[in-house]
This record gives sequence, C-alpha cells and structure tokens, in this order.
Amino acid sequence: MPSTELRQTVLSTAKSVVVKIGTQLLTTEDGDRPSLDAGFIRRIAKQVALLRKQGRRVTLVSSGAVGAGCVSLGIEKRPSDLAELQAVAAIGQRQLMTEWHKAFSKYKMAVGQVVLTRTDFDDRVRFLNIRNCVNKLHELGGIPVLNENDTVAVDELRFGDNDLLAAMTANALRADALLLLTAVDGLLDEKGNVIDLIDDMAAYEGLSRAGSSKWGKGGMSTKLEAAKRVMDAGEVAVIASGRQEDVITRVLAGERLGTVCMPAVRKMDSRQRWIALTARPSGTIGIDDGATKAICERGKSLLASGVTQITGRFDRGDVLLVRSETGKELARGLTNYSAEELRLIMGKRSSQFRKVLGNAAYDEVIHRDNLVVLDPA
Repeated sequence: MPSTELRQTVLSTAKSVVVKIGTQLLTTEDGDRPSLDAGFIRRIAKQVALLRKQGRRVTLVSSGAVGAGCVSLGIEKRPSDLAELQAVAAIGQRQLMTEWHKAFSKYKMAVGQVVLTRTDFDDRVRFLNIRNCVNKLHELGGIPVLNENDTVAVDELRFGDNDLLAAMTANALRADALLLLTAVDGLLDEKGNVIDLIDDMAAYEGLSRAGSSKWGKGGMSTKLEAAKRVMDAGEVAVIASGRQEDVITRVLAGERLGTVCMPAVRKMDSRQRWIALTARPSGTIGIDDGATKAICERGKSLLASGVTQITGRFDRGDVLLVRSETGKELARGLTNYSAEELRLIMGKRSSQFRKVLGNAAYDEVIHRDNLVVLDPA
C-alpha cells in the first residue's frame, strides 16, 4: 500500500490512537537546567481535545518525570544512581501530572494517571486490567496519561524506554495507530532526508542511532523497535516531529508528515499480541527441522518428539520462545509442561508420556491455539 493511501485510509479514520511524547519535547533548557514546557503541553492538550470532539480516543504516554524532578531539585544532569533517580522521579511525576491537569482543565477534561512497570504486561490478568482501566477512563471522558513507574522500577522491571511502553499499550488496546513524537522530522536517510514509508524494518535498522537526549533515555533505535512491535501486530505506526505545529491532528488527518510504518498483512488478536509481542519468555526450546516445518508450514501444534533443547526454568502456562536448529526465532507460545517435565519427555512420542510422567498428559507441548508463528511467510 503506498504511503499516501495508508495515511488517508488508515490514519485519517483511526478511532483509537496512542501518542508517545518524549522528555526532549516536554522540557526546555535555560542554560544547563531544564524546565517543563507548559506551552508545549497546552498545545498537545488542545489537539487531543479537538480529536475527542471528533469521536476519537487519544491515549498519551508521557515521559518527563525525571526532567521535572531535576528542575525542582536543581539537579543539572540525569541521575545515574538508582535511588536518586527514583527519588527525582517521585517528585517530578507530581509536577508533570499537574501540568497535564492544568492543560486539560481548560477543556473540562479530567486526566487519569497510570504508572506501570514491565511486569504489569508480563502477567495476562494485569495486561487485561490495563486495557480495561484505560478504556474506562475514555468512557468516563478522561484522558489517560501513562508513564513508567520510575519510583519503583529496577532493571528487571523496566521497559528501557517509554517508546516500548507506548507500543505495548497500543497492542493492549488494539489501537488503530501509534504516533511516536520526537525532536526530528522522522527517520532520516544517509542524506538527511525523511524516509516516507517503511515496509520492511530490517532494511532500515542501520540508519538508527542508539543515542538519547540529555534528560531522556531513548533514541531512534527504540522508536524503530517500538514501531516494529505495532507493525507486527497489524497496525500502523508513525514517527514524526513533535515540534511541527498541530502535528497530531495533521498526522491523523492523513497529511504527509514523518515516517509511516506499514502494518503486516496479518492482524493479531489481543491474545496473540500478548503471547508474541508483550510477555517476556520464561524459557527457550529448540526444535528439529521436522517440527519447524510442522508449525511454520502446516499449522500444526508443537509435539515433544520435535524438541531437541531446553533452556530456562518455567512452569505450565508460561510463554516460551521456540527456535529452529539454526537458532532462528520461529514462534512463541504457552507451554503445557514445566521445564522439569519437558526434559523427561523431549524427543518422545505422546504415547510414552504417561509412563514417564506417571499421570495424565497433554499430547502437545504447545497447542496450536496457544502458538504464534513470528514470521508466517
């Protein structure tokens, strides 16, 4: 699908949109010290309020808590000490939400704060609760503002950047589009020109940089990673400059701004998105060529007879990553067996399971209904 058609047929009709706004856009610097850009926040609120009148839902993912905390405490650079970072975020989060509240109060719209850690998305029940909470906020006329809970997050609880949080939120809500606002006009080619359309993310990864701003964590590489998660789910993502006037309303009117990322042909349902793109695998299993062909070409379940390798500690119902003999990531799915059980039956036929395990057993290690092939092609 050409870029113009994608923008006009998908973006201009999108009813549910997740917009991520980074620290670099939310803060300005006076010398070496940042300050929250209240004018920018008001401009975002104006656009969101206009879209609400059009019957469209906008969920905001807002960075800026650490930057705001640094303003209040007079700290001149982002803390590297974990405890200090958490303390700064605790102060900044309140200030950030105060600015969002002020901006939306002009339009008589309440703001609902939702702070999350990575494990909130790993657990299926909490994943569904996030979706239900955000949807209810919209139904009540509020504006959900999501952010990583920096006050408690440690490495194993972190998203790494709010770009990833935004992508997971978009997939949880099954939003029609993800808009990643940044300080540049989009993904740039070697000559500095904006790339209009991405249909194969692997072809453009070499153009990204892993750097971040002084007060934030992310860069273009995290935005491409986030965009790919949404593309793989079957939805559209756009990377555009937040400094463009009325950028949100213009992008959602189908105007040619930023870099648009084409969705995959397959559209995943909510459960598939959680299994394949959200929950972190608890373990990995390697399978032989026969099993690879069975699940990738013939749409079959994964049987123990095709399992050749197991790594990690996992229980029944956990998400597993499935790899081919060459190490390629093939699929993700929910296991019917724990790691200890699977080590006893790997390579065996299902008729042998009861004798080995001493109790009733499933025929499949991962049933087809609980298995998502990552690249159906």
